[in-house]
Formats: sequence, structure tokens, C-alpha cells
Amino acid sequence: MAKKATQESPLDLLRVRNIGIIAHIDAGKTTVTERVLYYAGKIHRMGEVHDGAATTDYMDQERERGITITAAAVTAFWRGYQINLIDTPGHVDFTAEVQRSLRVLDGGVVVFDGVAGVEPQSETVWRQADQYHVPRICFVNKMDRVGADFERCVSMIIDRLKASPVIIQLPYGSGTDFGGIIDLVDMKLVTYGDDLGESIEHKDIPADVRDMAETARAEMIEKIIETDEALTDKFLNEEPITDEELLRALRNSTIKGVIQPVMCGSALKNKGVQLLLDAVVDYLPSPLDVPPIEGINPKSDEPQSRSASDDEPLSALVFKIVTDPFVGRLAFFRVYSGVIEAGSTVLNTTKDRKERIGRVVRMFADRREDVTEVHAGDIAATLGLKATFTGETLADQHAPILLEDITFPEPVIFVAIEPKTKADQDKMGIALSKLAEEDPTFVVRTDDQTGQTLISGMGELHLEVLVDRLKREFKVDATVGKPRVSYRETIAQAARGDGRFVRQTGGSGQYGHAIIELEPLPADSTEDIVVENEIVGGSIPKEYIKAVMDGIREAAQSGVMAGYPVVRVRAAIVDGSYHEVDSSELAFKIAGSMALKDAFSKGKPMLLEPYMQVEVVVPEEYAGDVIGDLSARRANIGGMETRVDGVASVRAEAPLGEMFGYATNLRNMSQGRGSFTMEFDKYEPVPESLTQTIVRGG
Repeated sequence: MAKKATQESPLDLLRVRNIGIIAHIDAGKTTVTERVLYYAGKIHRMGEVHDGAATTDYMDQERERGITITAAAVTAFWRGYQINLIDTPGHVDFTAEVQRSLRVLDGGVVVFDGVAGVEPQSETVWRQADQYHVPRICFVNKMDRVGADFERCVSMIIDRLKASPVIIQLPYGSGTDFGGIIDLVDMKLVTYGDDLGESIEHKDIPADVRDMAETARAEMIEKIIETDEALTDKFLNEEPITDEELLRALRNSTIKGVIQPVMCGSALKNKGVQLLLDAVVDYLPSPLDVPPIEGINPKSDEPQSRSASDDEPLSALVFKIVTDPFVGRLAFFRVYSGVIEAGSTVLNTTKDRKERIGRVVRMFADRREDVTEVHAGDIAATLGLKATFTGETLADQHAPILLEDITFPEPVIFVAIEPKTKADQDKMGIALSKLAEEDPTFVVRTDDQTGQTLISGMGELHLEVLVDRLKREFKVDATVGKPRVSYRETIAQAARGDGRFVRQTGGSGQYGHAIIELEPLPADSTEDIVVENEIVGGSIPKEYIKAVMDGIREAAQSGVMAGYPVVRVRAAIVDGSYHEVDSSELAFKIAGSMALKDAFSKGKPMLLEPYMQVEVVVPEEYAGDVIGDLSARRANIGGMETRVDGVASVRAEAPLGEMFGYATNLRNMSQGRGSFTMEFDKYEPVPESLTQTIVRGG
């Protein structure tokens, strides 16, 4: 009973860390997480990803593929500090999981592969962390692998990520000679007396690397001092600077995001993880170290902020929904202020609806531990929310606040899916809606022309996993079509469109008439379609303007050329006419739709296709074949880099439509020794020679 009471009593927020482990696929995030749980006493045996036994990879699909698919939340304790830790996916198809986790975390550990260095998804997660101002520690993993190069990895962090790394540890040897870690803060060599990494020994730094360590420490001190005015003055006046002052400055600068401490180790060989945990506690922020959360009053639209305190009114953000086949919908939330209690009623300010909090649980991957309340600064989950989804705010009914939503990337690929039997049809609708509730980048729609159900996602693996879940978890038998690219439509020049809808029947007729001007928006615009009213003089009455706008937006959603959404276009309603008796909202909605189609057809319509950032890693002897093959797929080759271990990395931008089935092709080309990663970059015009083929194919 005592243990439960401790967990439900108010937290000392200075002793809480909400962190995420983020990285490129295969950098070793889940292995690091597994070691953290082991050393924190949460598990008594370390599971391995390659054996399908990792604690946070609890889904069947994760264990079979050896990758993380869904962000798993766990709570562990280290040195008396509570660490709420989220192990996020590294595969680009599941980037939404990283996005929503970073939105609610205070700090992050970015794991890098000591051999590969900074990889494409490392860049993506770094940019996402920048977007949410998340302070970071860098952990260069896999220092025991042949070809591991710590210095090269740090150089790549500077060059590719434009970051300010501060080296606080050096590897003692690398590859098969990796024997320990040189701690530049304590100036000790840390070695391990057993395979489990529990027998830690602190020794004097050997003479053969002493000079190198002292030079590296001087550089570390210089970089830390640069971030602190008081220490800079002390340094210039040649006054002594204590280790405590240095560490305080290192912590403050890390929390501000000015610098990122760099550490090293080998999670698989159980080296360096306890030191990483120490750094999480010492350098990453508590909920009190981050600025108060900003939001608006939903009634007055005035800015508001809430500090991390139990005494403030409740504000919490739901960042993830999970459908559990046994207990129902589980909503993960982060409490920014106030307290959430089991059985209490709160307000969903996004929808202005009251919600009753059912059971409140602290998560341990797929296991749950009931608690009666969750305090400010903490992360937990609740069962029983009826209408609350990802990105929505829960607040005190008497002091509402609306927090910023989470934005997600658009899906770039879709497939048609059909149930095999009538029974499957009913189940499929329910299952797809549940999966779409969980995953904001998974979109379900019905094709108006064919009546087919289309599911869209971030890539082939994303859809493959969702279809697999459909069959296993929801017992739906379905036939899935071939993946197809989600194109977009736009115009190349401004045009004017006239839409006139007239129907005369026995009684009163229908009359709506709208004239619009379309113009293309810049290529870097993220807008879909901007609709504005520029009517002067009341040629269309005010009450019908919204109907015209709705008609334009609806027509843009289903496209004009080939049924793909219209993007990067501004539509201005400039003129029209109406009939005293026959005009109606429906007539003007149809007129708006007709006007868009008319203007679009005159504006040099064109298709846009998703271009992907591709990085292919192959033995050097196959690099020429890879570049030739990518060029044949209309790719723009960005460059090639050769690593010490004889492996070449080829970077390119390639159209998604040409990259289906590339994995098999690369396997054949490189005799199974190549790998590649692909991430959405931007939309680019489709060559005219291909446009007609795509339009004819629908």
C-alpha cells in the first residue's frame, strides 16, 4: 500500500523528467530504453529487439519486424528522480508518433549510430525537436561496432544538423577495442567489470590518452563558458571556475537549447547507459524548468498561460489514442497544470464538451497500474473518454484554456481496400474508424466515382502494418489493392471562371451565379486553397457568400483533372448575380463549384507529385549501379559519401511514384547488402509526358 500512496502523492516537480528517446531506425533507441528500464529496476531481464523480446516493442508487428511502430510510454526511477520515458519509432512512416511525443515532452535523448552517423530520419527528428524547442542530449551508440567513428559523428551533427554539440565524454578505443568511456567532467576512465554493465569502475585516465583527454576537456570548458556571461568574465579575469559552476552553466545552456552535450557508449554491450541516465537527471529540464504552457481562452480568444503547479486550474493535452481490444479507448495525456482525478468531470475545450474521467492509469509499455490522480508535469492515460482525440485540450470547466493543437504531415500514398464478405464489411467500417482515431496520418475516405474505400498513409510499411492490424486485432478479412501515389492538382497561371446554375421546374426554380479569379500561390506555400470574398456592391447577397465558398472548397477537395485535391491556389469571389425568388444556398454552392472548375481548366492545370528524400547505403562497389538506377527513376542525385568501412551513402530526391518496389530492386542490385530510407520532402510538377497517363489512369 505504501508504494501506491507514494505514486499518488504530489510530485516534487524538480525531480521529474519527461523525456523521449528519438533517432533514425536501427540506431538503437529501443535497446537503450531496455537498458534504462533494467538499470532503473523496472525489469529484471533485458529483452533484445532482434529476439522480439523488447519491453516497449509489445505489438506483434513490432516483434516480427524488429522495429518500433508505436511510441511506448514507461515510468522509471533513477537516483530518486521519476523519469517518464517515451521510446519513439525511427521509421519515417511513423513520424507522427515522434511528432506527438515531442509535443508533450520536456527533453530528448537523440541516439546516433556510431558507424552511420547522422542519417535522414535523425535530421527529421532533430527538426521536429527544434520546432517544439525540446532540449537534447546526444548519445553516440554502437561504439563497439567495426567502423564506429565518434569524431566523424560529431562533425556530422555540426554539418548536417547545424547544432552546437559539446563533447562531455570520449570513447576509450572503438570497434572491438572499445573498452570504456572517458568522462571529461570528472576526468576519470569508466570501465565495466562484467557483461551486464553493473560493475562500474572509475579509474585514472591512462597516460597514453591523458593529453587527448585534457585537450578535449579544455575545449568542453571553453564551449560551456561561451554560453555564460558571468563565467566568461571570470575566465577573462583568470579567476578559478569550479566544477559546480561549470555543470550549472552546462545544464542551463542545455535547457535553453544553446548547446547539446554529447555522450557515447554501446547499449547492446551494456556500456554507458547509467552515465546517460545521470545526464538525463543532471542536464535535462524538469517541468519547472520549461516556460509556462501558452494557450488561449476559448471564449474571449485572449492569450493565457499556465505554470506547472497543482494549485493552478487544470490544463492537459491528449497526445495519443490507443484502441485496446480488452479495455477500449485509452487516451494518453500530459498534465501541464492542476490535477486530473479519476471520476472527475473536465471540459474538452477543443469541442466545448464535458468529459468524465474514468480510470486513470500509469503506463508501463502495454501494462497498466491504476492511480487515483495525476499531478502537474506528469504523463498518464485514462479510459472512458467519449469524444476526445489526439491534440485536444482538457481543462477545468470554470477556467477553460485551449492549448495549441498538434499538426501532422499529409499522407502521400493510398490503396483501395475491400471486405471479402458482408460480415467483414460491417466490421471493417468500425475497425478503420478506430485505427484512424489512433493515427492522425491514417486517412479513410470513399471514392465518389467508384464507391471504393481508400486508405491513405505515410508509406508502404505504414499501410502494411495497419492492414495487418485490421486482420489480426479486428478479425477483418479484406483485399488490398496496389499502393498508389497521392498526387495534387494546381494551376500555373491566373484565370477567371464563371459558374452559373439555373434550373427551371414547375414551381420556383434554382438560380446561382458566381464569378471567381484563381491565381497560383508560391511553390513553397503550405496552403491547400485560400478562398476570399472580394465582392463589392452586393452582386451576391451576403447570406450566399458562404455557400459559394463551400462550393469552391468542396470542388477543390475532389479535384478537377483526375480527382486529386487542389493545392497552392487562391480563389477570390469577384462578381455574380442573383434572383429575388429563385436564388438559394444550394444553387450558389453549385455555382461556386462550377466557377472553380471553369477557372481551373483555363489556368494551365498541372499535377504535382510527392518527391522523397532518399538515402541508399551500399558497399562501395555497388554505388555506381545504385546511382544509375536512381537516375533512371527520375531522381536528382544529391551526392555520395564514402565511409571508413567501405560503405557508400548515396543521397537523392526521387518521385514516390518511381520508388514502389525499390527494396526488392536494391536487394538484387547489392546482393542483399544494401539498405535505404525514404522520407517525404515536397511536391513537384509531374512532367507533361506522364501527366496524361496519370489522368487517364484516374
